[in-house]
Amino acid sequence: MEFKYIIYEKSEGIATITINRPEALNAFNADVINEILQALEDVKADENVRVVVLTGAGEKAFSAGADIKAMKGMNALKARELSQMGEKLCSALENLEKPVIAAINGYALGGGLEVAMACDIRIASENARMGQTEINIGLIPGWGGTQRLTRLIGMTKAKELIFTGKMIDARTAEQLGLVNMVVPQDKFREAVRQFALELAQKAPIALKVAKALINKGAEISLDAAIALEREGFGVVASTEDLQEGVLAFIEKRKPMFKGR
Repeated sequence: MEFKYIIYEKSEGIATITINRPEALNAFNADVINEILQALEDVKADENVRVVVLTGAGEKAFSAGADIKAMKGMNALKARELSQMGEKLCSALENLEKPVIAAINGYALGGGLEVAMACDIRIASENARMGQTEINIGLIPGWGGTQRLTRLIGMTKAKELIFTGKMIDARTAEQLGLVNMVVPQDKFREAVRQFALELAQKAPIALKVAKALINKGAEISLDAAIALEREGFGVVASTEDLQEGVLAFIEKRKPMFKGR
């Protein structure tokens, strides 16, 4: 599988997708999005892949967002198409039945932050800068930013960041709950790898069900969500992985989960 705008690698149960447009701060265009979607289709089909890492090439940016130059002269129809394109990517990441880690190595702005928020875990390097900066060019977030940011950090702070378009540093993002952890830049790649390896060693079906329950449960009542959890618990309890986990616990060894 060959790509022009991304680098796609698989190793140790980890699929790494690197947006490879460092000269444009890894900005998204239709080609980049389509290539990431193709890679995600391969991830879905490959049982050996347990976790996905999404990152940007170089040390300056995860992604500076949608390619602003392509917006010149954009009409309402084109804007809607751009919004749908980003929504499709964010939905694919959010609904993928495997954990997705956004490795934020530098700027994550506009659509770049929106894509990162659609991932399950966000790990940032100390040099990372994040923001929903669309207001600064007379626009609003169009890939789910008004909704996911509010759900992650609360309405008050989300309004502040979206209304002002200001960037925040990695430590502030961590304090707000926007990222899970911040890592020194010289240790960033290895820290992401170690976290991904940890997830890759967990029971795949349990991870799949847990992700689905958390995502769906956030949209429905507590009683309905707990009922869904009960059903999910029953499904996971019927897997071979559970029996392997129990046996490994008794035998005081590391479990070898097979996703069955």
